[in-house]
Amino acid sequence: PLAPRAKEEANPSQHTRTTGTAAATELSAVAPRSKGSREAPTRKRSKVEGKQSMSAPAFSLPALHYDYSALEPHIDATTMTIHHTKHHNTYVNNMNAVCQKDASLLSLDLVALNQKVGDTSAISADVMTTVRNNGGGHWNHSFFWTVLGKPADNNGPSAEVKGAIDAAFGSFDQMQSAFNAAAAGRFGSGWAWLGVDAASKGLVITSTPNQDNPLMTAVVDKPCIPILGLDVWEHAYYLKYQNKRPEYVALSTLKTLSLSLPFPFALRSEKDQ
Repeated sequence: PLAPRAKEEANPSQHTRTTGTAAATELSAVAPRSKGSREAPTRKRSKVEGKQSMSAPAFSLPALHYDYSALEPHIDATTMTIHHTKHHNTYVNNMNAVCQKDASLLSLDLVALNQKVGDTSAISADVMTTVRNNGGGHWNHSFFWTVLGKPADNNGPSAEVKGAIDAAFGSFDQMQSAFNAAAAGRFGSGWAWLGVDAASKGLVITSTPNQDNPLMTAVVDKPCIPILGLDVWEHAYYLKYQNKRPEYVALSTLKTLSLSLPFPFALRSEKDQ
């Protein structure tokens, strides 16, 4: 089964590994660092008379809550290191650069920026593609790191999630097969998602190209609130799996992705204090 935390805590809100609502809020509360993981700054926004100052970056690279080698042998440490410190960090740097160009973007947090992609009344047309690609890349990866976990931490999905999976797909195995097919079948680069449909409150599976995600309601085929995501860009797996994406997908969903925590039926967007 998809790999959650080995121990369930009495109060799920106390988990430091966040999924669902907490993960989908821009992840401004960064997961704690484990020994051996690289230091990464938390996101901080200074405010002057109610407006954010440009003296500090608007966005920053979140720290991982596990070592780069923690997902071995399924996702190798070299890939994780490059993926986090190079690829993800590039999206962060590009978002900070576009905020320097268009300070109006600072009025929106990362979730809101993703939700407003395609809406030129909220994001100007001349920076829309940059925000779509890099704001999407930043949110997608920040979320992705929170749903990855050590292969040993594997005791199946929570009862809440399992009930929703059974209702939507008939069984866990059928859901996993559909998710793997969406991930393996995404042409070119992109993501596969399991999420909550805002209207029906049921689970749906979808995939998106490039750095799009289901929060981008104006541009995606099937909007939803993600509770699970898998990166199928080649940079996520090529060093180990080369052209064998289905093998990467199958092992990732079996061994490293987590569905252990309760998931949201509404999306909160939290601003930094």
